[in-house]
Amino acid sequence: MLSVRRPVVAQTVAGLRALLVFTVICGILYPAVVLGLAQLPGLKPRADGSLLTDHGRPVGSSLIGQSFTDAAGQPLMRYFQSRPSAGGYDPTASGASNLGPESPDLLSQVCARSAAVGALEGVSGARPYCADGAGTRARGGAPADPAVPADAVTASGSGLDPDISPAYARLQERRVAAARGLPVDTVRRLVEEHTTGRTLGFLGEPVVNVVELNLALDQL
Repeated sequence: MLSVRRPVVAQTVAGLRALLVFTVICGILYPAVVLGLAQLPGLKPRADGSLLTDHGRPVGSSLIGQSFTDAAGQPLMRYFQSRPSAGGYDPTASGASNLGPESPDLLSQVCARSAAVGALEGVSGARPYCADGAGTRARGGAPADPAVPADAVTASGSGLDPDISPAYARLQERRVAAARGLPVDTVRRLVEEHTTGRTLGFLGEPVVNVVELNLALDQL
């Protein structure tokens, strides 16, 4: 009987020792090393969440988009508008709508958003397969290259995308400039300053960070 118990006790003790060792290494030492490295001057801002501040007060993160609307959900004319968000830019509700490309609900959302953006920016909101004046969904008569860019009418997969395309930013320049009483060239310069090119020169597409751009406008 004793010969059977000894191996069991030995294995249990060995297992507990391994648990203790790996708890110290993986649960204490490794996190401490990573935290220490993350606090280096070049890495600290990103490790802390890429926070944006205005006069020392945190106002957001360059990694998370925001909704620039009033209490009624209407766009604030003095701000560049972000792309739509299925979760209302709520970090706790990150995600997409999961509507497929053949979904009638998605088509209705896209058409409604396109019409709203077109009215806001003073351009045509028409696009292929959206209802015309007679309520008919058809391609005929709609421009093959709509004035309202695709990212203005479709939400991102995360629902938290802080970026828009340069085309959507250019569409909003005149409205923002007029609302702030600024020359269009001043607003356009800020857009260019906050435009990021392709990664490594060939990956992805150029984007404009809306949160950073709006903060720069407020700080003029």
